[in-house]
Amino acid sequence: MKSIKRTQRVTSLIILLFIIGMALLVFKIIHESSFYMMNSDEHQLGYVYDRKGDVLFDGTGKGSYPDNYFIDIGNIIGDDSGQMENTIVAQNLEKLNNYNFSDGLLKDGGKAAIYTTLDHAANRAVFDAYGYMEGCVSAYNYKTGEMLVCTSLPSLDVTKGYDDIQNFKSGTLLSKNLRFTVPGSTQKVSTVISALEIMGSSTLYSKSYSCTGKYINQTGGEIDCHNQYGHGTQNIQEAFENSCNPFFAQLIEDHDLPIDRLKKQYEKMGYVLNDGKPTFIDINGVQCATASTTLEDPFDFKTQWGCIGQGDTLVSPIQLMMWQSAIANENGKMTIPYFIDHVTNTRGSIREKAKTKLSDKIFSENTASAIKQIMLTNGSDKYSYLINGYTVGVKSGTAQVSEGAKENSLLVGFVDDPSFPIAFCILIEDKDSGYITTEQIAQVLLDNLKNNF
Repeated sequence: MKSIKRTQRVTSLIILLFIIGMALLVFKIIHESSFYMMNSDEHQLGYVYDRKGDVLFDGTGKGSYPDNYFIDIGNIIGDDSGQMENTIVAQNLEKLNNYNFSDGLLKDGGKAAIYTTLDHAANRAVFDAYGYMEGCVSAYNYKTGEMLVCTSLPSLDVTKGYDDIQNFKSGTLLSKNLRFTVPGSTQKVSTVISALEIMGSSTLYSKSYSCTGKYINQTGGEIDCHNQYGHGTQNIQEAFENSCNPFFAQLIEDHDLPIDRLKKQYEKMGYVLNDGKPTFIDINGVQCATASTTLEDPFDFKTQWGCIGQGDTLVSPIQLMMWQSAIANENGKMTIPYFIDHVTNTRGSIREKAKTKLSDKIFSENTASAIKQIMLTNGSDKYSYLINGYTVGVKSGTAQVSEGAKENSLLVGFVDDPSFPIAFCILIEDKDSGYITTEQIAQVLLDNLKNNF
């Protein structure tokens, strides 16, 4: 009798283990079937759309589009060819998989899709405004984090393929908005923020330094001003508007701006200092390079030059744009950008929805308000006739690249309007090779976003 009961228990245990094993197997098949289908020759992808429903990526390849229809967003949207990895499609392929376990592969009826925040029409208008020149533009809603414009030149229409890839211009297969660049005098925004945070507004405004066109620092380094005749004695507002290098070199030497505190503030804003390990900002799986510079000795040329925006200093256009949100919102917190508004599954149901997120505080509300006023005054004094119809806070920059052989032009800023909260960064490469200016690009950018906002 005991042996029969023992046999029954063993049999029951075996049956239970078999049921558990089968359940685990079914779960594994359901859970991993999508992965295996994505890596098979039979996989079928859904579409990517802009904020108004325009197609940005045709996963089926069956659509008919005008020539170069996708060129303005080609190197940020990407495709599944494997040629571009750091793109929205490449980093979110699973979301576009038109397969589910119960229905199988839905070649014609699958509704898996990514709905982005990008404005295709505005991207195209900005792209076209560059003409034959190159560069990039980032713009987003600094209240919500919605990326609206992320165009980069040169680019490509992915529907044309890569047969001529060996002749592609450098930069075609990547978005320059994600890559680091020499910021030029747009870096002075970070330096002013640091000075405000460390000294306080009243102390900083009490400082004045003289510019004669050249400043020789205490170690013998020469800091040239773009105005060879100099700007005379200036305060922080005047030096910011004049983008005066000698003023900022003397500010870095000031005993009220100790280098240890300057380092901490730069790190708080996201800079990697003195050859530290590079980091990245993740935007829906797309990696954006973070800022880096050298801060060692306040009397050394390299440190002063870095705080002015040359030397070892590198920043991505998107990060330059993100700092503007912490200023415009006057809270000292960056609004985290995102490309993907929502994702639908194969049956058209929303399975992911974006939410607005803020960074930790990178500077105080008082600092945010003070730098905002400095930038708005600069916008009013210097740019009101160049960017018409908008109240903007801005800082321009000229960056020497290719060992000084070429100069890039940059403009960072924000629109001070709660109904039109746009922050932006504009880069024009080799600015003297053409006719277009960052202010003209800003006008095209804002006009086209305003028309569709």
